[in-house]
Amino acid sequence: MAEKKEVYKQKLKQKGYWNYVDLYNFCFDWLKDEGYNVKEKEYVEKLSSFGKEIMLKWVASKKVTDYFKNEIEVNWHILGMKDAEVEQDGKKVSTNKGEVGIVIKATLVRDYEERWEDKPIWKFLRGIYEKYVIRTTVDEYEDSLEDKAKEYLKDMKAFLQIGGR
Repeated sequence: MAEKKEVYKQKLKQKGYWNYVDLYNFCFDWLKDEGYNVKEKEYVEKLSSFGKEIMLKWVASKKVTDYFKNEIEVNWHILGMKDAEVEQDGKKVSTNKGEVGIVIKATLVRDYEERWEDKPIWKFLRGIYEKYVIRTTVDEYEDSLEDKAKEYLKDMKAFLQIGGR
Protein backbone atom coordinates (compact mmCIF):
# COMPACT_ATOMS: atom_id res chain seq x y z
CA MET A 1 0.00 0.00 0.00
CA ALA A 2 1.23 3.49 -0.80
CA GLU A 3 2.72 5.40 2.12
CA LYS A 4 1.14 8.77 2.85
CA LYS A 5 2.43 11.54 5.08
CA GLU A 6 0.47 14.67 5.85
CA VAL A 7 2.89 17.59 5.67
CA TYR A 8 0.52 20.54 6.07
CA LYS A 9 -2.99 21.26 7.30
CA GLN A 10 -4.53 24.68 7.78
CA LYS A 11 -7.96 26.31 7.91
CA LEU A 12 -9.10 29.59 6.41
CA LYS A 13 -12.27 31.20 7.69
CA GLN A 14 -13.96 34.40 6.60
CA LYS A 15 -17.31 35.91 7.35
CA GLY A 16 -18.68 38.75 5.28
CA TYR A 17 -18.96 39.58 1.59
CA TRP A 18 -17.27 37.50 -1.10
CA ASN A 19 -18.18 36.17 -4.52
CA TYR A 20 -18.69 32.40 -4.49
CA VAL A 21 -18.25 31.84 -8.24
CA ASP A 22 -15.09 33.95 -8.40
CA LEU A 23 -13.58 32.27 -5.32
CA TYR A 24 -14.45 28.80 -6.64
CA ASN A 25 -12.91 29.54 -10.04
CA PHE A 26 -9.82 31.17 -8.51
CA CYS A 27 -9.11 28.19 -6.23
CA PHE A 28 -9.77 25.63 -8.97
CA ASP A 29 -7.72 27.46 -11.59
CA TRP A 30 -4.81 27.94 -9.16
CA LEU A 31 -4.50 24.17 -8.73
CA LYS A 32 -4.87 23.56 -12.49
CA ASP A 33 -2.21 26.19 -13.28
CA GLU A 34 0.19 24.43 -10.90
CA GLY A 35 -0.26 21.18 -12.86
CA TYR A 36 -2.63 19.37 -10.49
CA ASN A 37 -5.35 17.01 -11.66
CA VAL A 38 -8.40 18.14 -9.66
CA LYS A 39 -11.37 15.90 -8.89
CA GLU A 40 -14.48 17.05 -7.11
CA LYS A 41 -15.28 14.20 -4.73
CA GLU A 42 -18.26 15.77 -3.00
CA TYR A 43 -20.75 18.58 -3.56
CA VAL A 44 -23.68 19.00 -1.17
CA GLU A 45 -25.96 22.02 -1.20
CA LYS A 46 -28.74 22.58 1.34
CA LEU A 47 -31.23 25.41 1.51
CA SER A 48 -32.53 26.82 4.78
CA SER A 49 -34.03 30.03 6.09
CA PHE A 50 -30.51 31.19 7.04
CA GLY A 51 -29.25 30.76 3.47
CA LYS A 52 -27.40 28.08 1.55
CA GLU A 53 -25.06 25.59 3.16
CA ILE A 54 -22.51 24.16 0.74
CA MET A 55 -19.98 21.42 1.39
CA LEU A 56 -17.34 20.70 -1.25
CA LYS A 57 -14.39 18.34 -1.33
CA TRP A 58 -11.63 18.41 -3.93
CA VAL A 59 -8.68 16.08 -4.22
CA ALA A 60 -5.88 17.43 -6.40
CA SER A 61 -2.95 15.20 -7.31
CA LYS A 62 0.27 15.79 -9.16
CA LYS A 63 2.88 13.23 -10.13
CA VAL A 64 6.31 14.46 -9.05
CA THR A 65 8.37 11.37 -9.96
CA ASP A 66 7.67 7.70 -10.58
CA TYR A 67 7.85 7.25 -6.81
CA PHE A 68 6.40 10.47 -5.33
CA LYS A 69 3.04 12.16 -5.80
CA ASN A 70 1.63 15.31 -4.20
CA GLU A 71 -1.96 15.45 -3.02
CA ILE A 72 -3.79 18.55 -1.88
CA GLU A 73 -7.22 18.04 -0.37
CA VAL A 74 -9.48 21.10 -0.19
CA ASN A 75 -12.61 20.91 1.98
CA TRP A 76 -15.09 23.79 1.79
CA HIS A 77 -17.88 24.49 4.25
CA ILE A 78 -20.04 27.50 3.48
CA LEU A 79 -22.75 28.58 5.91
CA GLY A 80 -25.57 31.07 5.48
CA MET A 81 -24.67 32.08 1.94
CA LYS A 82 -27.08 34.62 0.50
CA ASP A 83 -27.02 36.82 -2.57
CA ALA A 84 -26.12 40.42 -1.85
CA GLU A 85 -25.30 43.65 -3.61
CA VAL A 86 -22.43 45.96 -2.74
CA GLU A 87 -21.38 49.27 -4.18
CA GLN A 88 -17.95 49.39 -5.81
CA ASP A 89 -16.71 52.52 -7.53
CA GLY A 90 -20.24 53.94 -7.62
CA LYS A 91 -21.75 50.83 -9.24
CA LYS A 92 -23.84 48.09 -7.68
CA VAL A 93 -22.18 44.68 -7.95
CA SER A 94 -23.82 41.31 -7.24
CA THR A 95 -21.92 39.20 -4.72
CA ASN A 96 -22.52 36.79 -1.86
CA LYS A 97 -22.56 37.12 1.88
CA GLY A 98 -22.00 34.46 4.52
CA GLU A 99 -19.31 32.44 6.21
CA VAL A 100 -16.78 30.42 4.25
CA GLY A 101 -14.39 27.90 5.80
CA ILE A 102 -11.75 26.13 3.73
CA VAL A 103 -9.41 23.44 5.05
CA ILE A 104 -6.29 22.61 3.05
CA LYS A 105 -4.45 19.37 3.67
CA ALA A 106 -1.26 18.53 1.77
CA THR A 107 0.01 14.94 1.67
CA LEU A 108 3.13 13.42 0.12
CA VAL A 109 2.39 9.96 -1.29
CA ARG A 110 5.32 7.54 -1.69
CA ASP A 111 5.24 4.46 -3.91
CA TYR A 112 1.82 5.48 -5.24
CA GLU A 113 2.00 2.83 -7.99
CA GLU A 114 2.67 0.17 -5.32
CA ARG A 115 5.67 -1.27 -7.13
CA TRP A 116 7.34 -2.23 -3.85
CA GLU A 117 4.35 -4.19 -2.51
CA ASP A 118 4.55 -7.49 -4.40
CA LYS A 119 6.76 -9.41 -1.98
CA PRO A 120 7.73 -8.95 1.68
CA ILE A 121 11.41 -8.58 0.75
CA TRP A 122 10.57 -5.65 -1.56
CA LYS A 123 8.61 -3.99 1.24
CA PHE A 124 11.61 -4.41 3.55
CA LEU A 125 13.97 -3.00 0.91
CA ARG A 126 11.66 -0.02 0.42
CA GLY A 127 12.04 0.83 4.11
CA ILE A 128 15.83 0.73 3.80
CA TYR A 129 15.70 2.70 0.54
CA GLU A 130 13.62 5.47 2.11
CA LYS A 131 15.47 5.60 5.39
CA TYR A 132 19.06 5.56 4.12
CA VAL A 133 19.21 6.21 0.38
CA ILE A 134 16.61 8.93 -0.31
CA ARG A 135 16.09 10.41 3.14
CA THR A 136 17.09 13.96 2.13
CA THR A 137 15.05 13.70 -1.07
CA VAL A 138 11.94 12.82 0.94
CA ASP A 139 12.56 15.81 3.22
CA GLU A 140 12.99 18.11 0.20
CA TYR A 141 9.73 16.93 -1.39
CA GLU A 142 7.88 17.35 1.91
CA ASP A 143 9.24 20.88 2.36
CA SER A 144 8.41 21.77 -1.25
CA LEU A 145 4.82 20.53 -0.90
CA GLU A 146 4.38 22.37 2.41
CA ASP A 147 5.62 25.60 0.80
CA LYS A 148 3.24 25.14 -2.13
CA ALA A 149 0.26 24.58 0.21
CA LYS A 150 1.20 27.69 2.23
CA GLU A 151 1.41 29.71 -0.99
CA TYR A 152 -2.04 28.43 -2.02
CA LEU A 153 -3.54 29.48 1.31
CA LYS A 154 -1.81 32.89 1.15
CA ASP A 155 -3.20 33.47 -2.36
CA MET A 156 -6.70 32.50 -1.19
CA LYS A 157 -6.50 34.98 1.68
CA ALA A 158 -5.30 37.71 -0.66
CA PHE A 159 -8.14 36.95 -3.09
CA LEU A 160 -10.74 37.12 -0.32
CA GLN A 161 -9.39 40.47 0.87
CA ILE A 162 -9.57 41.90 -2.64
CA GLY A 163 -12.88 40.22 -3.53
CA GLY A 164 -14.49 40.96 -0.17
CA ARG A 165 -14.40 44.74 -0.50
